[in-house]
Amino acid sequence: MIRGIIFDFGNVISSFDVGKFLGRLHDWSGVEVGILRERIYGSGLHSRYESGDISSERFYREISRLTGARVSAEEFAEGFTDIFTPLESTHGLIRALKGKYRLGLLSNTNEWHFERHIRNTPVFPLFDAITLSFEIGALKPDPRIYLDALRKISLPPEACAYIDDIPEYVDGAAGVGIRGIRYTGHAELLEGLSGLKVVLP
Repeated sequence: MIRGIIFDFGNVISSFDVGKFLGRLHDWSGVEVGILRERIYGSGLHSRYESGDISSERFYREISRLTGARVSAEEFAEGFTDIFTPLESTHGLIRALKGKYRLGLLSNTNEWHFERHIRNTPVFPLFDAITLSFEIGALKPDPRIYLDALRKISLPPEACAYIDDIPEYVDGAAGVGIRGIRYTGHAELLEGLSGLKVVLP
């Protein structure tokens, strides 16, 4: 029996578009968006930031150095964070499940995205357990991040379902015994939960 439901954040609770940030970065640096994408995401800087290996200040400094961007740290942080759009169907589902199941949030994320967006999301207070990659020093699909989520939600893996849009991360959850559901849309999510005998509104 499923007693806990753990949600990924990006493209499950809110969609996101890094192209918006890269467009702002292009304005600040004059560098082509494709080159910016390669320099940032190909350098490993973003992963190091999400794993907590580097601070927000260092992330800003390193990207400014790599791209030649001329922008204040505050404006950079705003542009870096202004990429999310709420998925209201998931918000409604979380509200409906609250009180019937223990709810967890498990996300590969960074300090600025958490502080400036995730924690201000209306459904954030409804979660019983929060696992963030930058806080624990591990990224999905590292087993440590799923085990941290299980410890915080205080349930055995077979009593939990995990929802993520990335197949590798769903498989990572399954690797520690959690029942995984790949998010491809709201109707498919409801079907997956129903298949696990989750009582839906």
